[in-house]
Amino acid sequence: MNQLLIPLHISILCIIFLVSKKSSAAHYQYESCLVPRNCTNGPAITFPFYITPLQESYCGFPGFGLNCTENGYPVLHFPENDFIIEDIFYHNRSLKVYNAAVLGLNSSSCVPRIRNTTLPSAQFGLVRDDQTRLLHLFSNCTEQFVNEGMLMNRVENCDVGDRNWDLGFFDDDESLRGAIENCERNVFSPVERRVGDNNFVEVLRRGFMMNWIASDCHTCEESGGRCGFNETTYHFRCFCPDRPHSRSCKPEKGRRTLKLAAGAAGGGLFLLCLVIPCLIWQHKKRKNSAYLVSRNVSSDPSSKSDLECGSFYYGIPIFSYSELEKVTNNFDSSKELGDGGFGTVYYGKLKDGREVAIKRLYEHNCKRVEQFMNEIQILTCLKHKNLVNLYGCTSRRSRELLLVYEYIPNGTVADHLHGERAKEAPLTWHVRLNIAIETASALAYLHKSDIVHRDVKTNNILLDNNFCVKVADFGLSRLFPNDVTHISTAPQGTPGYVDPEYHQCYQLTDKSDVYSFGVVLIELVSSMPAVDINRHRHEINLANMAVNLIQRCAFDELIDSSLGYKLDSEITRMTTTVAELAFRCLQLEKDMRPSMDEVLDFLVEIQNGVGFENRAKIQVSPENDDVVLLKNKYFQSSPNAVTDKWTSGSTTTSSIG
Repeated sequence: MNQLLIPLHISILCIIFLVSKKSSAAHYQYESCLVPRNCTNGPAITFPFYITPLQESYCGFPGFGLNCTENGYPVLHFPENDFIIEDIFYHNRSLKVYNAAVLGLNSSSCVPRIRNTTLPSAQFGLVRDDQTRLLHLFSNCTEQFVNEGMLMNRVENCDVGDRNWDLGFFDDDESLRGAIENCERNVFSPVERRVGDNNFVEVLRRGFMMNWIASDCHTCEESGGRCGFNETTYHFRCFCPDRPHSRSCKPEKGRRTLKLAAGAAGGGLFLLCLVIPCLIWQHKKRKNSAYLVSRNVSSDPSSKSDLECGSFYYGIPIFSYSELEKVTNNFDSSKELGDGGFGTVYYGKLKDGREVAIKRLYEHNCKRVEQFMNEIQILTCLKHKNLVNLYGCTSRRSRELLLVYEYIPNGTVADHLHGERAKEAPLTWHVRLNIAIETASALAYLHKSDIVHRDVKTNNILLDNNFCVKVADFGLSRLFPNDVTHISTAPQGTPGYVDPEYHQCYQLTDKSDVYSFGVVLIELVSSMPAVDINRHRHEINLANMAVNLIQRCAFDELIDSSLGYKLDSEITRMTTTVAELAFRCLQLEKDMRPSMDEVLDFLVEIQNGVGFENRAKIQVSPENDDVVLLKNKYFQSSPNAVTDKWTSGSTTTSSIG
């Protein structure tokens, strides 16, 4: 009996050692991203938000960094204003905030100087309901207007004392028009209005509701991970005890062993009491194990998919899971080409010698099957030289969902603009312009086929060895019915590229791709990424930064000087004109953006050096006075076009109202 107990004692000691060793070697990002965190006051802070300096920026999402005030409240930084977070509702991605300028003021006190409330439209939007109103605060009004029965609207200004009165109006007040005509300064802020409101400090402190867009954290949290972000690749990451994963802590062999070990160590005393029955039963278990394993294997869905090798689905071959597992060396991490929102891509070489890129979807559930089928359906009905070719797929009943594409060897445009390849040999301007043209050609073809890509970005534009474009990743794409102008759908896409109107109105159109392509154009002329949390907080979003610079004609602050800007007159002309084209693509209102066909035509004319004064023929719909004015000056010779007074006041920074 003692001899039988010795191996068991040794096993338990080994298990305890492994558990302690594993826990002490947990990945540093998993350890540093403890959630939730708190300031002294206010709600619990978790992904996509993060608190600096308590947490590293990779523990949250770009643009969602918070600080704690001296009074211990979480504060969110927006252009021009800071906002105190009163509450966060993670279940529906919304939060309640109020202007930090009124923090600590008595309800009967003066109103401090505030600025217009602007929201970074790629991350946040205003929740509009029956109680949401805009509060306008006017200054420097004519004495006659102030004295015309405006006693109830007077607001003491904290900054200059009680001798200088401001006036406050809600956006539905009858006197608002008169205030606009008789006052010099007008700032506004969204608020929650109630009946009888006349104390503007109290109204401002009541705040308003916003929603946000960021990667979904649910899958990662369910798997025991902590959500975060890869600041190099600009992708969501799930930080797990072993290492970062793409979407969730995968049930790898080592982690299953860890769970088993923890359970065994915790029940060690119990096992000692049952050791004799266990030893007797062990032999019988071994005897039956072979039968059980063979039975499970024969019922595994992947074994069925193996039988489908040689059949076709939507006209493309079906590969067996075992074949693709073999060519990727069991999906070895050394074969990884990259990962995105829906799957990791691996390199492989088929038996017939073809080099392939195999996308392995993260999960096998109803939603992933839908995206899997969607991508197959779209790619099998398209044929264009600048779209990636789909070679085949596994069966949807396979153990895992795999898509097999042609392998494009030269990386992504993002790699060449601001990744590792950019350090080796930066792309010349003429190569970049050709990339823009070929990408626009592919997107114009998609739109003619009634397909919206919905995830246009430089990470989805692949390059072959001749720097020819292959647009990839159609998991989010939508096929439009012929008789509709838009599809109502929850916004999806990549932060920094998402159309603000789509985000706010939930209406997807082909102009959503035009907006995203405008961001790509800015990346091509600037060599800067679409989102960079290391830039100034007003410039994290490249689209916002570019629009502001182009409006000020500050092209030298935007265009990459290494391209030959200001050194070569022809390149200077082309880069500034492409920047202006991007400006039009980035208009807030979709009807102010050109179509992709028009964008393609204009890019070709830029390349060919055709006179740009003839671009008034571009048509924009619907027909209204502003659009007629726009047609007459739609694309003028650069750079003076952007200094003119725009018919649309839109920018990519979402101004409320």
